Amino acid sequence: MMQHHKISSSFDKEESIVVRQSDTLQELKFLPENTFKLIVSSPPYNIGKEYEKQVALEQYLEWQREIITELCRIVSDDGSIVWQVGNFVHDGEVFPLDIYFYPIFKALGMQLRNRIVWHFDHGLHASKRFSGRYEVLLWFTKTKNYTFNLDPVRVPSKYPGKLHYKGEKAGQPSGNPLGKNPSDYWTLICQEWEQGLIEIPNVKANHPEKTSHPCQFPIELIERCVLALTNEDDWVLDPFGGVGSSLIASIRHKRRGMVIDRENQYIELAKERIRAFQNGVLKIRPLGKPVHKPTGKEKVAQIPSAWIEQQQESLL
Repeated sequence: MMQHHKISSSFDKEESIVVRQSDTLQELKFLPENTFKLIVSSPPYNIGKEYEKQVALEQYLEWQREIITELCRIVSDDGSIVWQVGNFVHDGEVFPLDIYFYPIFKALGMQLRNRIVWHFDHGLHASKRFSGRYEVLLWFTKTKNYTFNLDPVRVPSKYPGKLHYKGEKAGQPSGNPLGKNPSDYWTLICQEWEQGLIEIPNVKANHPEKTSHPCQFPIELIERCVLALTNEDDWVLDPFGGVGSSLIASIRHKRRGMVIDRENQYIELAKERIRAFQNGVLKIRPLGKPVHKPTGKEKVAQIPSAWIEQQQESLL
């Protein structure tokens, strides 16, 4: 049976679960340096959601620079920071945020290990440009000596029976029995799971983890980072914790976790979800579960008869 750790409202290294309602920048200043093995977050995108106030891009990046400076101080020497970002759109022009964030991290001495593309099939539909269907995870480390566990996140090999054809190992399996490296392209297309691509859907209305938060992190996305970049009992921090998905991903795999958020409604929802997880009733999408792909027989997957009639009329 799962051990029920208490939910603390302030950080202490002896705690296991910390949910803190506070201003992120102010809270970070009180956290001890060299503490967190993994800092992972999807920062507010400056897109005018109800929990954000839209400001100029320059102001936004300066605010983020202050926060990232503190994060680089409190991440452990063998730790990682994973910053998941999308695009900032102003007056129809797209500004890819990863391009702006990279020099901020680089100037603080962080080293980029991967630029991971997370592709998903659902999102806002654009009318004057191609619809955006991916976001980026920037994985930085503080030093060259960092934690990286590949085996827990390996995916099935496409050809597990492939053999070495020459040399001392000729005739022996050439792959790893646990699977292959999942690559830096994580997608949700079902068949591509078999090709060695991680499939992770974004959290939309019919997702089992959906809450009232407008930009919710899928737990599965964080699990990949937690399993690969930390060990059991390590500390994981999400400085923009929202409804606690990062914390749940952490404690699910026997890590210690902390989230910070300024909105009381999300803090309370995070606590509810943590308790539900501890009691075994929280709905979580299984790690690595293939995403449903329509067979074409479903009504919603068929071409509407009205469209067919319009096409026929246009040919007359």
